[in-house]
Amino acid sequence: MDPDVDINPDTDDLPLRANTNDILVRHYVLDLTVHFDREVISGSIVLFLEPCSGVRTEDHIGPGLDKKDGTEGRSSQGRFVDRQEDGRKGMIRAKQEMFVAGEGDREELEALFQTAAETQNAQSSHVWETSSDDDFTVVLDCCDLDISKVEEVDVTLVPAASSLLPEAASGARSGDQQAALIQRIISMPSSRWRQKQQLFSLCSRAPGAQAGTSLLFHRDRWSLQVRKRGTSSPQDFPRAVRICYETRPTGGSVRWTKDQDGRVCVYTAGSPINNRALFPCQEPPVAMSTWQATVRAPSECVVLMSGEDQAVLTEDGGTPFSVWHYHVTMPMPASTFTLAVGHWCQVSPEPPPAPARGVRDCVECSKMDKPGIGSGEWSEAGLLPGLGSSSSEVVKGSPLQTCSGDQTTRPDPAFCYCSLEDEGLSVTDYSGMVDDGIGCSHGDYPCRFAEQSARSQRVIPHRVFGPVCLLQKAQTAVLKLLPRCLAAAHAVLGVHPFSRLDVLIIPAGFSSLGMASPHIIFLSQSVLNCGSPGAGEDGLSLCGSRICHEIAHSWFGLVIGARDWTEEWISEGFATYLEDIIWARAQQLSLQDTEEQSDLKAVLRWRRLSDELQNSEEELQILRPNMENTGRVSESGSSTVKHALNPDKTFMQVHYLKGYFLLRFLACQVGEQPFIAFFRLFVKKYHGHLILSQDFLRMLLITFPDIEREGLSLSAIYADWLDRPGIPKWLHERSAVWSRSRLVAEVKAEVAKWILLSQSHQGRRRKRKRKEPKVNYKELVPEQLVMLLELLLEEAELSAATLPLLHRTYDLQSRDAEVQHRWCELVVKHAHTQAYGDVEHFLIHNQAMGVYLYGELMLHEDAEQQAVARRCLLLVRGEMDQSARRVVEEMVL
Repeated sequence: MDPDVDINPDTDDLPLRANTNDILVRHYVLDLTVHFDREVISGSIVLFLEPCSGVRTEDHIGPGLDKKDGTEGRSSQGRFVDRQEDGRKGMIRAKQEMFVAGEGDREELEALFQTAAETQNAQSSHVWETSSDDDFTVVLDCCDLDISKVEEVDVTLVPAASSLLPEAASGARSGDQQAALIQRIISMPSSRWRQKQQLFSLCSRAPGAQAGTSLLFHRDRWSLQVRKRGTSSPQDFPRAVRICYETRPTGGSVRWTKDQDGRVCVYTAGSPINNRALFPCQEPPVAMSTWQATVRAPSECVVLMSGEDQAVLTEDGGTPFSVWHYHVTMPMPASTFTLAVGHWCQVSPEPPPAPARGVRDCVECSKMDKPGIGSGEWSEAGLLPGLGSSSSEVVKGSPLQTCSGDQTTRPDPAFCYCSLEDEGLSVTDYSGMVDDGIGCSHGDYPCRFAEQSARSQRVIPHRVFGPVCLLQKAQTAVLKLLPRCLAAAHAVLGVHPFSRLDVLIIPAGFSSLGMASPHIIFLSQSVLNCGSPGAGEDGLSLCGSRICHEIAHSWFGLVIGARDWTEEWISEGFATYLEDIIWARAQQLSLQDTEEQSDLKAVLRWRRLSDELQNSEEELQILRPNMENTGRVSESGSSTVKHALNPDKTFMQVHYLKGYFLLRFLACQVGEQPFIAFFRLFVKKYHGHLILSQDFLRMLLITFPDIEREGLSLSAIYADWLDRPGIPKWLHERSAVWSRSRLVAEVKAEVAKWILLSQSHQGRRRKRKRKEPKVNYKELVPEQLVMLLELLLEEAELSAATLPLLHRTYDLQSRDAEVQHRWCELVVKHAHTQAYGDVEHFLIHNQAMGVYLYGELMLHEDAEQQAVARRCLLLVRGEMDQSARRVVEEMVL
């Protein structure tokens, strides 16, 4: 894709512009400040780059390698820098004025700042268009960012880094020295990861090269393009580049809102555009890199990130800010970077006290639950003696173990270390397999799969955070279930890929029930409903299964990712399939109960998939929309993600459901237990890699050659499941078997009772009231209740007396959000006005699940129902996810 041609606004494909075949970011160093007053994040990011071919090392540096030094054209670059600097100063002045302005002037100054930014971009574009096309261009994925400066970083001014170079390199020109230095740091082995990150940190703070002159840059809708005059190849491009920038309040990667306590917060949205509106980056999955981040935020806030250790926290002396430091050593796509800043409190294992009248201030709580204060800044002095260890390198938090045995062993009391024996859980560990000779085949990084101690760590250290008003629910549900789900996942899949886990109860406007990132899970408040009193384990079903789904992503979606984002089923289909297996083990169900629960869920998912495929475009139903071109990119490495910007796709679950059924189909061919054992083998072989569908399927066919001899080929799987819309024949046939299972039969029997009752009411509407006959209704588990309500939704008419009785019998308003959703659909369909309050409550508190209900309220052209829709939209409009809000506004307004 030509980076100078903007995306066609009529298409729904997402462009991935980064030229990853030419040059790769190997490490990011972010230095960010969170400004809640202006709803922006400002700061800088330093990119450490490596060309994809012909990489120079210190061995290639010598007096005979003197090439064009970039002096020609420097005067024109100087003029460009002057114009760019004028624009940057205008932006800075606008920002300073905004900072001291009163509320009455803020809107005017916001416009001033925007004008300054646009002026700078216009000046940049003019000079960019007149610059040489022969210069090599680095293309980064970027949108909704205001870039103030891009400069080369002179790492040769860092003594600790320059000491890495051999004496023979001292006479080489600066560009070659810098390339050699960065390459030496990038190439350091994983056993020296601490020193490596310290060097990256020191180099990121080095001054700009060439007395502060900027690199040429240009930003269009989807990318940031950077050039250096006289640089004609990736090998000659600077290896360390600093970008100073600021996010925009409406940027799609960052969500500014309030939590359930009414306190300001911000989090990364996990939107289709990933992190390109948070920092300039390489978004294609193949661009895997490590990172470290310093985040300044108001001192009363907690900063959570997808870092390997609990944060190193320092005070920003004399300011109302605290500084949080996170890092990762496992190379991962930039899309996995996750940030959340807010006034959250940690959930205690002990029942929290009831909040005082109103919502108590969370400052004291958040301070109490922060990690211990320590030095998070690495000093150069600590590195000079042979690049040994620094006195400030101890990271407080969970034990961090590496291949080299280098580990922090001090446990942190803020983490939960659960004894499964105390919880009454099974301690049988099925994950310790016979040595199969499969070792790590990924690049060099500190890998938990190579550690003996990690193999037996069934429950990793974990914490749960949320607003004060939800702490008790989070304690009762999430904190109670988390160790059991972690242990069950370990029993099914083996070594936990990540060393710790934070769970955050995300604000109400979050667009889904959960989102998994390395070391952190976002959970919707919709999963916290603990059911009616006495419901026991049944009341935790939605929460438990969702936790298991997100934990499963640690293996499928994170440590093993899709090489082509159009193959979402590799992540979502696998997590949906595994959530049932992990949740059944966490509940310690018998084999029969596990099978019956699995069949019931399969019927529910079959119904959902059938409905979705009947009401969606065929091209959105295909799991591998690029077919034989899956994984292919342009010569530069750029590509597109088909339909990623299509708003209809946002609310579809075909990749979850059809992918889940494909895995059930494969399990039926080989047997469930051998299939799970194969999952563990696949994880051992492919962890740390990006895969395509054929990687999984080919290994399966090789492992179980009998199924291929019986006619199940790779091409047959593509044809039936991955490359066509609609439902495969096997699924049609199998759904009939699932529909005859015991739990489904029980639901159908209960539905018959309700239909009979409704008909008896309808036949005597005008007759004298008679005493209601006593009907014994069977107690149903949550999934059965969902099915019962769905089947009743298929009835054209229910009597006026049926719905209130249905509500009383099952106490529907106290059930989980899946049950409540179907109840609200019944209320809307039958215009049950007495329960419109239930619909309003659902739309306000379960925003991720309520989009469909808005459509139902508007569909019947009932004035009272439409008023409910408009009233709810008005109440939650400011909190809603941007994509969901746009869809709802189109329906309602």
